[in-house]
Amino acid sequence: MTGTKDKDYNLVWFVEQCLSNALRLETYIADAERGGDRELADLFRRAQTESRKGAEQGKEFLRRRLG
Repeated sequence: MTGTKDKDYNLVWFVEQCLSNALRLETYIADAERGGDRELADLFRRAQTESRKGAEQGKEFLRRRLG
């Protein structure tokens, strides 16, 4: 459908979603901090760290498979 192998498309999509999530969580962290909820801000920071890790792992896969 997309003109690419599905697994490659899925990998590109995964990286994009991880990066998008990490960026979105920046807003959520700021909102929690502005509301004085450090516990929630910390949860969002941990989630952001995991999203960044997923993006880095996905980018490494892309380099090996498509490079």
